[in-house]
Amino acid sequence: MPEAAPPPAAKPAPPKTKSAPQKAMEKLGLLRDIDLALHLPLRYEDETRLTPMAQLREGEPAQVEGVVVDSQIELRGRRQLLVRLRDAGEPERHGATLLLRFLNFYPSQQKQMSAGTRLRVRGEARVGFFGREMVHPVVKVVDEHTPLAQALTPVYPASAQLPQAYLRKAVAAGLARADLRELLPGGSVPRGLPPLKEALHFLHHPPPGVPLHTLENHSHPAWQRLKFEELLAQQLSQLQAQRERAALRAPVLKAGPGGLHEQLLAALPFTLTGAQQRVVEEIAQDLARAQPMHRLLQGDVGSGKTVVAALAAAVAISAGWQCALMAPTEILAEQHFRKLVGWLEPLGLKIAWLTGSVKGKARQAMLDAAASGEAQLVVGTHAVIEDKVQFAKLGLAVIDEQHRFGVAQRLALRHKLREHHSGDGLPLEPHLLMMSATPIPRTLAMTYYADLDVSTIDELPPGRTPIVTKVFTDARRDDVIDKIRMAVADGAQVYWVCPLVEESEAIDLRNATETHAELSAELAGTAVGLLHGRMSPGDKAAVMAQFSSGQTSVLVATTVIEVGVDVPNASLMVIEHAERFGLAQLHQLRGRVGRGAKASVCVLIYTPPLSETGKSRLKAMAETTDGFEIARRDLEIRGPGEFMGARQSGADLLRFADLQADTELLQAARELAPQLLDQHADAARRHAARWLGTKAEFLKA
Repeated sequence: MPEAAPPPAAKPAPPKTKSAPQKAMEKLGLLRDIDLALHLPLRYEDETRLTPMAQLREGEPAQVEGVVVDSQIELRGRRQLLVRLRDAGEPERHGATLLLRFLNFYPSQQKQMSAGTRLRVRGEARVGFFGREMVHPVVKVVDEHTPLAQALTPVYPASAQLPQAYLRKAVAAGLARADLRELLPGGSVPRGLPPLKEALHFLHHPPPGVPLHTLENHSHPAWQRLKFEELLAQQLSQLQAQRERAALRAPVLKAGPGGLHEQLLAALPFTLTGAQQRVVEEIAQDLARAQPMHRLLQGDVGSGKTVVAALAAAVAISAGWQCALMAPTEILAEQHFRKLVGWLEPLGLKIAWLTGSVKGKARQAMLDAAASGEAQLVVGTHAVIEDKVQFAKLGLAVIDEQHRFGVAQRLALRHKLREHHSGDGLPLEPHLLMMSATPIPRTLAMTYYADLDVSTIDELPPGRTPIVTKVFTDARRDDVIDKIRMAVADGAQVYWVCPLVEESEAIDLRNATETHAELSAELAGTAVGLLHGRMSPGDKAAVMAQFSSGQTSVLVATTVIEVGVDVPNASLMVIEHAERFGLAQLHQLRGRVGRGAKASVCVLIYTPPLSETGKSRLKAMAETTDGFEIARRDLEIRGPGEFMGARQSGADLLRFADLQADTELLQAARELAPQLLDQHADAARRHAARWLGTKAEFLKA
């Protein structure tokens, strides 16, 4: 008997489409109940009391309650809805009325605010032609028994797709569901700080009468408890990553006598500074260990980090392993490539060049050389970490301007050695050397780089001339062009840096192309070059070669010249619209001059009026050329998240703590972290997971 045909399979239910607010919440990282509970208000509105209309003060936010006397649409000039409100509590007193003005409105709103309706209104009062008024206040229809709020109303960080009402409801639900049990053993929280659950409920719904400044400046004990929790989670993750790294294996790379390392030192046309010798030794000691090096080499612009990296590469190659050097831009990668070829090829080494612009057979040849081990050093951009790029034996990875790369990119380079195993069967990782010309202030290194050893080149090579920085308004542009004429006549070369490449309707700035045409006309008879990000790699290389050889006297460029460009004869730099650049970027750009024997000048041209931040940046540039002082001021101006490039990594690891103000809490967290990991490992793991979720992996990069 034939088998009965199986019943038709039920069609799967179509996936539910997410609403715009749900997508916006995911974008903000509000995925778990604890994420919602830790999404704290930016500020608060006081809806716990009513202000009599007669007592409204101009410019101050207030809440009033009244009955609509009149509601009409006025067509004079711009179409607007005008609603006249009479104070519900004091109908007869002078000044007990208020005009509500709506410039954008729906017909339903006029119906909602018809005569006789009782409204509770919150907004900022001002004195208009018709007396007191509020423009676009928040309006709620009430009756005389509608209770007032019992706590301050939170205003949360949100987005255009995420209304406050929706977010408040979601946060309240998340706060109610979240597991806020105390995870830390008794006596470990600094004295005077409330339990976590109490602190969070307080911050989401503070009672009336709380001094608002203690909430706004985060000095309230409830805020202090959260900052301590956050710093502790971050320190625990760093310490855990450090311990995990100690258990990993890496190839042992020792510099033997007479090896490439010593040959390179002997061949260099200059002597290393004391600081360079010190950091070379620190790196050599790390490479000789069986644990992967995880070291940050920091040094100011022009302090000589590339030669330190070359010596580290020589140690790795001498021990029979490969090295990779990755830089964020082709121009910087090419500068490194040229220097390394000049130093290492005479010693018999093969260096491969790998960037996005290397195509076809040339690219395949480079890939084959890396995979076979024929190329002992591979230099390039992020192309180095693509899946197709395989190394025979990658022993050392060097990442320049490491903060310019996303965390995932840095991790990918570390995983290029995973198929190799040590003698005890553990997977090997390459040693990792990260370089930065943006020095990291000590408190930041303590917090973000607890899992990183830091080497600092704190002296410049001899012969570097000090750079004088001058700040001018754009009204003195002609004077600056006169200075360029004089510099060129004296045999010097000049950079002129512009912040934009093409016209922008939003921001009316001079672009590089316009400026190039203008300067070419003003400096007739002078060769003026143009370099910007939209040019092909070949064209960029040709323009840079002409400037490096002295064929071009003036180079108009965008920020593609920010790092790596090294032309000793260039002694004058002009940065236009300097107020548009970050402090670290200005310092990097300034570092392109002062590389030769000529006295160098950096001119910052700005367009007034300046914001307070803009003033602080330009003042810092005029007052110091010390990269560490610049970094300290940059941290003050921008805060740690942006300073570290955290936005690039997707892991803004510190949202609440302030490294300048919270050093005591940071110290307490640093002291508690090892005790927790050793004696209460489960509590430590749960605490880090509560605060960081999946972000803990980012700390390993």
